[in-house]
Formats: sequence, C-alpha cells, structure tokens
Amino acid sequence: MNTVERKLRVFLCHASQDKPVVRELYQRLLAEGWIDPWLDKEKLLPGQDFDLEIEKAVESADVVIVFVSNNSVKRIGYVQKELRLIYDAATYRPDDMIFAIPLRLEECEPPRRFRLWHWADYFGEDKDSTYKVLLESLRTAHLQIAQIEVTQRANTEVEGKKRPERQVIVSDIVEDVESITKIIEPILVSSKPIAWQPDAEIISEISTLSHPEPFKPTEFTSGGHPVFIFGGIKFVKVPAGKFLMGSSDKDKRSYDNEKPQQLVDISYDYYIARFLVTKEQYENYVTSQNWFRLDMKTNPSYPLVELNWEGANEYCSWLNRSFGSELPKGSVFRLPTEAEWEKAARGTNGLIYPWGDFFDKDRCNTSEGKKGGPTPVGLYSPQGDSPYGCADMSGNVWEVTHSLFWSYPYRADDGREDETVDDIRVYRGGFHSEGSKFARTSFRGGKRWYDRVFGLFNVGCRVVIAPPIL
Repeated sequence: MNTVERKLRVFLCHASQDKPVVRELYQRLLAEGWIDPWLDKEKLLPGQDFDLEIEKAVESADVVIVFVSNNSVKRIGYVQKELRLIYDAATYRPDDMIFAIPLRLEECEPPRRFRLWHWADYFGEDKDSTYKVLLESLRTAHLQIAQIEVTQRANTEVEGKKRPERQVIVSDIVEDVESITKIIEPILVSSKPIAWQPDAEIISEISTLSHPEPFKPTEFTSGGHPVFIFGGIKFVKVPAGKFLMGSSDKDKRSYDNEKPQQLVDISYDYYIARFLVTKEQYENYVTSQNWFRLDMKTNPSYPLVELNWEGANEYCSWLNRSFGSELPKGSVFRLPTEAEWEKAARGTNGLIYPWGDFFDKDRCNTSEGKKGGPTPVGLYSPQGDSPYGCADMSGNVWEVTHSLFWSYPYRADDGREDETVDDIRVYRGGFHSEGSKFARTSFRGGKRWYDRVFGLFNVGCRVVIAPPIL
C-alpha cells in the first residue's frame, strides 16, 4: 500500500531586520523533526538566482509563516514582493486549508490582505503559548496535505489502470488515508511540552482487556480530522497514550480541585462524539419510548439540555440496544470519564483551551461572546475545535461525565467510576452564561453544586465509544 511520509514544508517570510527572532524560530521548528522550514540564509546556495529560488520555495511550500512587524509592514523592500507571492499562492488553495499563518513580532497592524487569517502574537509573555498553538496549526496542515496527496495519487493510479470513468476505488482511498492517519496521528497529538512540565509526574494507568478494531472514516472535518459514524452520530478518534491532566500552579485561574497536575495513561483507543447530543438525535430515543417532550421539534441542531446523569446513562443504554452491533468489538456507547473527556478536549500537552493557551471569544460560546443562550452544535468549528476535532468543548452547555467528583490524583480503578454510588458527578466544559475561567479544559464542575445554583436547563452530554467500565 502506498503512503505519503514526508516532512511539512514551511516557508518563513520576514523582513531582514527581523532575522534574529526568525532564525530562533527556524531552529525550534527544525528540532521538531517533522518540519522542514525554509529560511533563505540556510537554504540558498552561492550562485543561485535569489528571485527564482524564493518563488520556487513559496510555490512548493505547504505552509507559509508570515512574520509581521513594523519592519515588514511599513518599509519598502523585497519582503513586499514575497507577501504578494504568498497571497497569490493562497488563492489556489481550498478555503478550509491552512496555508498562510501571520505571526506578529510586535504591536502592529497586519497587511490588509492578510487580515482574513487569524494571527497570533509571537512576542512578550505570549511567545511560548503561541509556539504551542502554532504547532497545532502545522500538525493540522500536515494531515490535510497528506490526505490530499493520497487522494490525488489514488485517482492517478485509477486513471493509469484505465478503469471506467464512473468506477471509484473508495476502499483503496480510504485505506491509504487510514495509513496516513497512523503516520501523522502520533505527530499530531504526542509532541512533548515545550516550556514546562507537570508539577508532579503522577502516572495513572487506565487499562482494558479489549481494544477497538480499526474502522474506516466516512468523511473528514474541515480541519482534516477523520470522522466515523456509529448509530447516526459523528465521532472522532482519540489514540491511546499519556496526556497531561489537571492544572499546575502556572495556571493562575485554576482551582485546587484541579491539582495536582499529572500524567494519565489511557491504554486504549476510543471514539468520542464530535458534537454534543442534539435535540434531533435525542428525539429518536424519545420516540422509541413513546414519550413526548415539547422542546424536541424546535431548533433540532441545538444541544439537548435538561439532562441529568441518570438520564444520560439511559440514553447510552438505548444506543447500545439499538446500534451496539455497529461498534468495534469490545466497545459500548457510554458517557466519557473525566480523563477521556479532558484528553479529547486538550490533547496531550495540557492546553488550557481546546485551541491553545489563550482565550478567544470567537472560538466558543461563553459570556464574553454575549450570545445569551445555547447555539447550534458546531457553530464554532473548526476554529474552536480540540486537537482531535471535537467541537464545543468550551462553552455552550455543560457536559455531564461518568466520573464521581473525587479529589485528584485521578485513578480510574479507585471507585470514582462506580455507577452504583449516589454522589456528585463531574460536569465539564462551562456554558454560555459563564466566563472563560469555567470554559478551561481542566475546570471541574460538580453536579449537585450546579443543580442547586442553575438547575439542569444548561446541562447536556457527549458520548464515547470505549471499553465498558467494569
């Protein structure tokens, strides 16, 4: 089976006056091992045509990082020609592909043509957090490029074999894309923390006797993540492995119940719903039980609310009865544990929000955005998606998890996942009328506390496909 296995080509566009900081980032990207950054001082050879090599480098680049400063924006020079080359190259890319990434090196206004792309600040206190976010963008771009190249190669092979025009070798394409995912996915989610380590390296293992069998994706998110459909619900895959759970003292907005920060090892792959359960999806369950809820017919793409822990488990039981035969062997529909939810929300490196360490009201539905109520699932996708492609994991409505609200360190085998215990369950994700502090990926809300203050009208759920909890 053919695969695409090459480094991501990244062109660094900058003014000569900014060379020191650009060279420093060049070295950081080069050290990642899966990125091939292009910097003129490092790549150009004596005697080469400067203009021609720059044009070739821009045209062959998978991603361009545009370093924005007063030097590059307000001065006349060669960098202006590079900016035009990059903008022209971007017009040949699909709208949902990551290509040009503006990085501000100081307070300044990006060039007018580049303002349509979200930029980040690579200076001051934001520098290290921006680097982590930059890596997430580059990983997403790497997967997007790989998928496109596999599909193009498959189409070429089909044409070369002179197959009938209407005969599409879907299985070949999907198998190739699956193999690409296996190559890129470890890069996508397992980079080491850049500037910090957990306060205490407490490793908790979550193990199982059964591992889900591989399934082929039916589509991809606009961010390039494979999507799998079971029981009419869209899922994304979270690979087995360790991740940072909880908060360190470096997060000044954290609570004591989020500490200590620890490494948790989930030893199995699992699938988590890309979106919260919607009213439309829940209506199928209601209808099957011959029940009636007045709110099911209005706003079908909105998240289901007024759902407690018991009700969410009953819904999962119905999914298993109705669609269990579709699932990977040894897996069931159920609520996510705290650990499963948090890994899916923040990736392996402890992101404070699903998209990075800085808050952005345009990426989620919280009080800062002034929506005043729930919004349709996926409204903030892909810009607010997690590293695995989950939407709405910050804001919109609370999500009830399987876990009891017990103190950290987290251990899956210490009784906190016991379904027979009548005690506080953990809510995650925040909701539309609370601020960014509650939308952090590590924030833990308690069921009875929340019911007492707000009631259940802003509580929904998200389901996973994973080994049963014994």
